[in-house]
Amino acid sequence: MRKFYKQADARQVEGGWQVHLDGRGVKTPATRPQIVPTESLALALAEEWNRQGEKIDPKSFLFRDHADFAIDMVAPSRDEVIDKLVSYGETDTLCYRADPEDALYARQQEVWEPLLGHLEVRHGIRFQRVSGIMHKPQPPETLDKLRQHLASLDDFTLGGLTAMASLAASLSIALLAIDEDVNDTASLWRDASLEEEWQADLWGRDSEAEAQRERRWQDFSAAAAFVDLAKPGA
Repeated sequence: MRKFYKQADARQVEGGWQVHLDGRGVKTPATRPQIVPTESLALALAEEWNRQGEKIDPKSFLFRDHADFAIDMVAPSRDEVIDKLVSYGETDTLCYRADPEDALYARQQEVWEPLLGHLEVRHGIRFQRVSGIMHKPQPPETLDKLRQHLASLDDFTLGGLTAMASLAASLSIALLAIDEDVNDTASLWRDASLEEEWQADLWGRDSEAEAQRERRWQDFSAAAAFVDLAKPGA
């Protein structure tokens, strides 16, 4: 698609902030006004539009896609989105460890235990750890408390969490990425990728797999940045 506007700018409107293209407010794919909660996020969205050349590159609109998802998908279907997030907690990568005699197990204990422990203290929950690949259910009270916490979050945070949890196969990693006491996106991504990195070091690295991991990291980082920009006061 050829560029059809000259300038994008962020304007305060009723209910928040909205990007305008030559004075016309941007809408979502479902034709809802793309109104976001903070000026910082609106400015980042406007910058995505202003970076375009003669032709628009849809893949370069990372923040726009997250905003559209929050408005068109999360807001009308919060319960379904929360159910999906809780499902990542039920099968959380950080809870599934190698067999204790495996060298990988010790590394998982070293890296993952402090992360799970932090979340357990923060939310008053207890995760079930599993050695091997056989599924074991998480305690119902843990899932209930996670659901209650997720229900307290705004649509934009839930949208970003959904992307991060999917990419990391872990609700824990996603929640830690928005935790003000942790909030180290790069380290958390390395922690989530521990098993992949272990196998790559053991068996050798594949350029295609490395490129795919890099793309996933960029998407994870963008989702975390989106949540930060959407926070009140950002």
